[in-house]
Amino acid sequence: MTKFAIILGEPNSINSEILAKSSAIKKECIIIGSHDLLSKQLELLKIKRKINKIYDIKDYIRSKKKLNILDVPLNFKDAFNVNSKNSVNYLRKCFNIAHNLCLKKKIKGFINCPIDKQRFFKNKELGITEYLASKNKVLGSEVMIIYNKSLSVVPLTTHINLRKVPKIIKKNFIITKIRTLNNFYKKYFKVKPKIAILGLNPHNSEYNKDSEEIKFIKPAVNSLKKRFNVSGPYSADTAFGKAHLKKFNIIVGMYHDQVLAPYKTLYEFNAINMTLGLPYLRMTPDHGVAIDKKKLNISSARSLNNCIEVMSRLIK
Repeated sequence: MTKFAIILGEPNSINSEILAKSSAIKKECIIIGSHDLLSKQLELLKIKRKINKIYDIKDYIRSKKKLNILDVPLNFKDAFNVNSKNSVNYLRKCFNIAHNLCLKKKIKGFINCPIDKQRFFKNKELGITEYLASKNKVLGSEVMIIYNKSLSVVPLTTHINLRKVPKIIKKNFIITKIRTLNNFYKKYFKVKPKIAILGLNPHNSEYNKDSEEIKFIKPAVNSLKKRFNVSGPYSADTAFGKAHLKKFNIIVGMYHDQVLAPYKTLYEFNAINMTLGLPYLRMTPDHGVAIDKKKLNISSARSLNNCIEVMSRLIK
C-alpha cells in the first residue's frame, strides 16, 4: 500500500535535485509531478536515478531504488525556466491530486517540495498553509508549526503584513490555535506539550493596561491553563535563551519573524514545516526553492529527509 506522496513542487528550483539525493525515500511513497521534467532536470544535473512512470497509484513498484512518479503533464522548453502560467496550473493539479488521494484514504498525507509563493499566489499574503486550510474549510483554526524534536515554534499569524497583526490577535483566536496545536500533539505524539506563549510588544508593553498582552494574550493564557500545559506571556527578547529552551516543547509567537528568525539562527534548516488542523498530514522542507542554486548540484536533501522520516513515523 502507498502510504504517502511527495509533490515535486516548483519546476524552477532545486526540487528534482533534493528528491534524487534523498536517502530517506520509502518503498511506500510515490512522487506526484512531471516525469519528463524530473528526467530532464536530473539529466542536466548529471544525477542518475531510476524513475518508474505510473498513471495510477496502484501501479507503483515497491522499491527504494526507483522513484515512482504519478505523472502530471507539464509543457516546457527549458526544464529550469518553465513559464509562470504553466507552472501555476501544473502545481494546482499536483495539489488537487494529493488532496483528493488523501480524502479518498488512498494515502495518509503528503510532503510538498518547496514552491515559489510569489508566482503561485501572485504576491497575495498567502502560503500553502492557508491555501490547504481554505481547501479543507478549516481556515482560521489551522496552525503552521516549524517542527524539530528538540524544540518547535508556531507563529499564530503567518504570511501577513506586520501592521495587521494587532488586529488579529484576540483571545478566541489564540485559544482556537492552541487547541489545534495541543490536539495534534496528543493524537500523533501521544504527549501533552509544554507550550510557552510570547507577548506581542517589546517587554510585553510592561503590561500596560491598553496593551494586547493585558486585553487578549494574558486572558487567553489564563483560560488555556485550565486544560493545557500553557504558560506566558513571555517577553520575546529572552524567550530563546538556553535556560528557557529546556523548559518547553513549543514556543508560540504572535507573528512570523518573532519566532522564525531566532529559530533558524539556532537550527538553520534542521526542521520541517507542518500544517496542523487538516484531515491529513502535510509537511514541507523548511527552505525555499533556491532558484540561484537550481543548476549547480550543490543542495542538501537534509530537510526533505527529515520530512520523510517524520511522516513515516506518524503514519504508522
